[in-house]
Amino acid sequence: MNTSTDTRPVPLSRNRNYQLLWVSQASAELGVNITTIAFPLLVLALTGSPSAASLVLVTMSAARLVVGLPAGALADRWNRKAVMVLCEAAQAVAAGSLVLALWWDVATVPHMVAVAAVIGVAAALFEPAEEATLPNLVPAEQLGTAVSINAARGYLAQLLGTAAGGFLFAVGRVVPFLVDLISHTVAFLGLLFLRIPKQERKSAPVGQLGSEIVTGVRWVWQQRPLRTMALCAVLLNLFFTAFYLVVIILAQTRNVPAGEIGVMASLLGVGGLLGALAAPLLHRLISPAVSIIGVFWVLTLLTPLTIWIDSGYLMGLLFAGMAFTLPAANTTISTYQLLLTPDELRGRLGGVMGVATGVAGTAGPALGGVLMELLPATTAVLVCTGGIALTALLVTLSPTLRNFPRPTVPVEEHGATTTEERAS
Repeated sequence: MNTSTDTRPVPLSRNRNYQLLWVSQASAELGVNITTIAFPLLVLALTGSPSAASLVLVTMSAARLVVGLPAGALADRWNRKAVMVLCEAAQAVAAGSLVLALWWDVATVPHMVAVAAVIGVAAALFEPAEEATLPNLVPAEQLGTAVSINAARGYLAQLLGTAAGGFLFAVGRVVPFLVDLISHTVAFLGLLFLRIPKQERKSAPVGQLGSEIVTGVRWVWQQRPLRTMALCAVLLNLFFTAFYLVVIILAQTRNVPAGEIGVMASLLGVGGLLGALAAPLLHRLISPAVSIIGVFWVLTLLTPLTIWIDSGYLMGLLFAGMAFTLPAANTTISTYQLLLTPDELRGRLGGVMGVATGVAGTAGPALGGVLMELLPATTAVLVCTGGIALTALLVTLSPTLRNFPRPTVPVEEHGATTTEERAS
């Protein structure tokens, strides 16, 4: 009689819990991207005020940044499934309130600002909870693939949501927010059926939340690879987002048609999506050091080419090439971070990294605007290129990143990630 058992992990395509999480968040992220496009259009239609329209988007971003560090600590303190379910419920209720207000013609700017704040807070809470949960849903050896597929999910939702947001708003002002309500309701129902292995949670008074946040920040700072990667990511995000705005403004000054500028932005997402789909293969074939350091030098070489390109389509292809290189490096970094960090600190890891990159992503466009005010457009491009090149040089000279290890599979975690009996 054959008593052998197949110990190979279940493929992600047949991992029920991972599929539930992926599909739920594909739905939710589509709704969020639709809303992000439709929100300023709605405010402009109701008030005619660009400042009011920007206030809604600024509120969304500011809420994520302000709540980011506490959210990571709460993801480690609270039941992570409950956090994710409640976040989707809150966003569904917020979207539903706006749908009713628009239907009854009583929507106001303060109401829309409140809805934007709910979206920002929910995103700040959800993301570290989901990131910390992922290693408990998939075997450690499949974690890199799961991270890259999640990245593809984000790029796909951004592409579809950006295209659909304006179209749905043209159909009717209430339509994009009704779709958002449906998307979060679908995500809420899907997450209800998610089974997550039970994690030990120590009860602690609310007053200790500050010390828990400090513990998380200290943990990231004391791990040299995490600290180095965080600092380099902040610098890259700062200069690249500044560069992106500079190039958009440069294209407008060269009378590039608005349709071509839209194609430029879309091809950036297409490149990221293709890169995310290729990331699992590249993650296996390319050493971590080459994957990470290569991104910085590719961007350094490609960004100055925008000075001589007048076609929006060619600029879009250049953007696609830049974006294609990012997911493989992000997969390597995220997988290493999650495997290195103890489960009880993974939420705080996500909170710290989210705030660091979020601050850079917010400051980058401001830097780009200042550069365009003070310098000729081509000079502004070169300044951004110089910042990226300096970061690339620092990355190349860093012994930590030159010798960056390939993520290893911790044996003790493998069983925990595949034990269905412990799921709740």
